[in-house]
Amino acid sequence: MPLNRRKFLGKSAATGAAVALTGAVSAPVAQARGGRPKGRKRYSFSVMGTTDLHGHVFNWDYYKDAAYSDAAGNAQGLSRISTLVKRVREEKGRGNTLLIDAGDTIQGTPLTYYYARVDPITAADGPVHPMAQAMNAIGYDAAALGNHEFNYGIDTLRKFESQLKFPLLGANAVDAKTEKPAFRPYVIKRLRTPHGKDVKVAILGLTNPGIAIWDKAYVQGVLKFPGIEEQAALWVPKLRSMGADVVIVSAHTGASGTSSWGDQLPYVENAAANVARTVPGIDAILVGHAHVEIEQQLVTNEKTGKSVVLSEPLCYAERLALFDFELEWEKGCWTVTSVSSKLLNSNAVADDPKITKLLEDEHALVVKYVNQVVGQATSTLTTVDARYKDAPIIDLINKVQADVVTEALKSTQYGSLPVLSQASPFSRTSQIPAGDVTIRDLSGLYVYDNTLVAKLLTGAQVRAYLEFSAEYFVQTAAGAVVDVDKLTNADNRPDYNYDYVSGLTYDIDIAQAAGSRIRNVKFEGADLDDAAQFVFAVNNYRANGGGAFPHVASAQELWSESTEIRTRIAEWVTAKGTLNPAEFASVDWRLTRDGTPVF
Repeated sequence: MPLNRRKFLGKSAATGAAVALTGAVSAPVAQARGGRPKGRKRYSFSVMGTTDLHGHVFNWDYYKDAAYSDAAGNAQGLSRISTLVKRVREEKGRGNTLLIDAGDTIQGTPLTYYYARVDPITAADGPVHPMAQAMNAIGYDAAALGNHEFNYGIDTLRKFESQLKFPLLGANAVDAKTEKPAFRPYVIKRLRTPHGKDVKVAILGLTNPGIAIWDKAYVQGVLKFPGIEEQAALWVPKLRSMGADVVIVSAHTGASGTSSWGDQLPYVENAAANVARTVPGIDAILVGHAHVEIEQQLVTNEKTGKSVVLSEPLCYAERLALFDFELEWEKGCWTVTSVSSKLLNSNAVADDPKITKLLEDEHALVVKYVNQVVGQATSTLTTVDARYKDAPIIDLINKVQADVVTEALKSTQYGSLPVLSQASPFSRTSQIPAGDVTIRDLSGLYVYDNTLVAKLLTGAQVRAYLEFSAEYFVQTAAGAVVDVDKLTNADNRPDYNYDYVSGLTYDIDIAQAAGSRIRNVKFEGADLDDAAQFVFAVNNYRANGGGAFPHVASAQELWSESTEIRTRIAEWVTAKGTLNPAEFASVDWRLTRDGTPVF
């Protein structure tokens, strides 16, 4: 709906914002009045954007069975985003706005897991995915593919795509054989202006090349993922040649220019700023993947000298990006005269009752599912200090993984080899309380939909793996005071890229420089034999090269499965009935400084 002109003028006079806002609303007002602005032909429109929604429809924490809250006062969920979108549309005029997303939609909460695995959308009479229902109801115009779209396999992704009333874009997701786009590369939207001259807005979707590593089991031999910069350079000129007045890129890639995969891929993981700098013809980029907040970043294109506006709203539907475009009719075409961006906070609004009502049944069903009791814990287990102490709660993951792999290989030629296992302290707040153990307790411990793989490693390779993992710690001199809040995440390495390894014992000497910290590695009480062979139980993210840990990606694969590790944990607990640390806890590693334990 167009903004009420009387209210607008009154508000503008009161706030002193008339000049700044006139451009943004002049087209909607003129349209409402049925007239045409005199003088130069100008038009304003806005593009709203979300990214990394990860299945967050409501402001609800399924792992805590309570409304979501954090110290910063953030709120989450598409139901809040819907309210913000309605407000923008009311202000700008529905026909003068677009709504897009930059990927990672169908993975991340028990809600999305439930409709991928428990009551899958791929079944013959399967339901419509809750994220498809919500995004259709809100009225998205386009969304880019994220890497997590592939976590449940291509069949699930294609079914989700078929349920959407808007295109799912991925110009650099190509058929492995033909190298032609496997998904729609772009969409061109026409916006009607009061001047009889439509504005053609091209939206180009680009996804992350890391899919080739992270979901190798699903995409190898089926899809390829060329570099984001290279594909932008290919497609943007095509869009301009098709008459696009405005080019917006929705890209599931961060802006830092860094990559997490070492030399495994020849492409940049977080390439948005590189694209803006090197590819002419782009007006704005909706950034995703990195889970950081960028209100407005201006990047100068090195060929045109023009600024490209980048914005990344915070993940989980905590923010809505708003790009405002100003255009002018010059020499027979529309020219962008200015672009700006800002972020709207979903904590400032209430849930949209339309979305709440639409998905209340699905939400209630998943709440019931995650609150199922599967066992009893004899004591409370927590991850609060798991990143710097060997915590029993992480040992639980390793015990389950080792047991599953041992059983899977027992009748093979590798059945006699010892099994080691890796696990990471994903969360600093996970807790399994004493007493009833529910699916949500176990899901909160293992928040990712990773699956299990068995690899063959030598003792020397395991040692190198441990050494790489130990780079996570900040070098701390023997006499220095230890501050646990400053002890980890060296070089900004995230917690999920630090691994425990069970099945042997070792010290990590943090007084030493990275690369020479692993000490006293023992297997069954004896010094580790570098030539010995081990079965390594590892999650598929790590097995495919995630985190760039040495040797594991190239190691021989002995076995793999599609059942999620979190499901295996729930099965293990259910079978035992009782969760007793005496059955799985072990002290496999410790931090030292010059041989003296830190704790």
